[in-house]
Amino acid sequence: MNYDLFPATDIDGFLLQTWDKIIEKAGEILQEKTLVVDYYVGADENEILSEFAKLNPDLLIDTRRLFKSESEIIQMTKRFITDDALFGYVTNLQMSDYFDDGKLQTTRQEIQNCSGKIIITGCGAALVTSENVCLIYADMARWEIQKRFAEHSATSLGVDNSGEDVSLQYKRGYFNDWRICDAHKDSFFRKIDFFLDTNCRKNPKLTDRETFFKGIEKTIKKPFRVAPFFAPAPWGGQFMKRTFGLPEDEKNYGWGFDCVPEENSLLLKINGTLFELPAMNLTLLKSRELLGEAVEARFGKQFPIRFDMLDTVEGGNLSFQVHPTTQFIQQNFGMHYTQDESYYLLHTEEKASVFIGLKNNIDREKMIADLHSAQRGETMFEPEKYANRIPAKRHDHFLIPGGTVHCSGEGGLVLEISSTPSIFTFKMWDWGRLGLDGKPRPINIERGVEVIDWKRDTDYTKKNLVNAITPVCRENGWCEEKTGLHPNEFIETRRHYFSEKIEHFTNGSLNVLNLAEGEEVIVESPENAFEPFVVHYAETFIVPENVKHYSIRPYGLSEGRRCITVKASVRI
Repeated sequence: MNYDLFPATDIDGFLLQTWDKIIEKAGEILQEKTLVVDYYVGADENEILSEFAKLNPDLLIDTRRLFKSESEIIQMTKRFITDDALFGYVTNLQMSDYFDDGKLQTTRQEIQNCSGKIIITGCGAALVTSENVCLIYADMARWEIQKRFAEHSATSLGVDNSGEDVSLQYKRGYFNDWRICDAHKDSFFRKIDFFLDTNCRKNPKLTDRETFFKGIEKTIKKPFRVAPFFAPAPWGGQFMKRTFGLPEDEKNYGWGFDCVPEENSLLLKINGTLFELPAMNLTLLKSRELLGEAVEARFGKQFPIRFDMLDTVEGGNLSFQVHPTTQFIQQNFGMHYTQDESYYLLHTEEKASVFIGLKNNIDREKMIADLHSAQRGETMFEPEKYANRIPAKRHDHFLIPGGTVHCSGEGGLVLEISSTPSIFTFKMWDWGRLGLDGKPRPINIERGVEVIDWKRDTDYTKKNLVNAITPVCRENGWCEEKTGLHPNEFIETRRHYFSEKIEHFTNGSLNVLNLAEGEEVIVESPENAFEPFVVHYAETFIVPENVKHYSIRPYGLSEGRRCITVKASVRI
């Protein structure tokens, strides 16, 4: 297979590598302007500060010293972080709330009184002064921040919690820090003079505003992929490792994140060198062109569709789980919409299966009692006693609206198509195993049983949630089918079989597609509006709404053979 681990948009422009060259350039700028180096939370503040300190400015300001005390910040954020092990509440704080007004006023006076060279670094640095400055932004993708959480080498916004459990660090990022940093960055994007790629320690890369926006403008006008990342799981399998050429140092890979723009990176290849930036930047800067006007009106600057892969080949079952209803997630977590999803089977082994929906006429109270008994370690819960275990084969599609009990069984590669809220899984049984950290994973029986839709039994499931496929159109060489999702969900999915060129239209919404069968296909513009784009098996790609019209045909080893794509869009 030719799965591309580093998809990038090619451009030419300004690029500097290594701290020596970057600091040399910064020194030239410092002769005429104040240097302001603002950060995304998670960037290595000590590394960046120490490098810019080599310029020996007359006044060096670290915004960490201007923040409120850690105890004040913990108190200020307590209502959003909560005491829950996994879930918080969406913040309404801004970056300015972190600064101590007295310290900030004193520092501004120091700047005014200083006639020499000034450097200001740290999260929120752009708020300290805007007079005669060169603004550099040290950016970082959330997937890299999560890696640093696991290494206990990253701190949160104004709080050194590097020693905490990863789940607690992630919770603070998801509900509070990342939202604050995204809003802060979005408020001055086009005033940034230079963008600093800090995703790889000791290997920074610097590009200028013109080159950065050249990459953004080229990307938004064509189909593109975000840079995938992969992670092990307690239930993880071996299919992705073997098929996609992943590093052998991990015991397994359970997760393949191939379209999660809030967390993935977007790669620009500047003069042949990869420059990494958060894919979220494209959503912030080009939400209407990317999403479509109607979708932007509904979701704002949020990318609403998520594609990822779950590998259980030679692995195990996922946890027996349920996702909350929209009402529950709004009331308890401050989210606007819930985590609806579906499982599309890209590959299956002989005994692959999916647990989905409850059996007819189960004893609800007995099931709840058995879950609690298993949680106390007294018994082993038996999902097959209460839930449908349905054999799964390649290209089956299981629809999982919020409130539906479910679990992917071992022996499959699942393409998980879901709405973006991605952490709201109420695990009710985890097969008595430990997480990768050697500790039990958090169980949410109380929340789970509160949101279960007990009417989704065997009859309902087989009629509405398993291969609810409707033919749409059939021509010589291709056909289109509607495969979901559930009427309660805002995502529409279509499957296309084709052995020759087939035309697509965005129809007012972004399109997200995965090549579910075939070695490779090529995506082209009938109007020659973008360069031909090659996609390989199991790769997910995004077509911005403003592309409007595109075609897909078998390519290379797939010419003349049947290929299958699965396409998702937002119902409008």
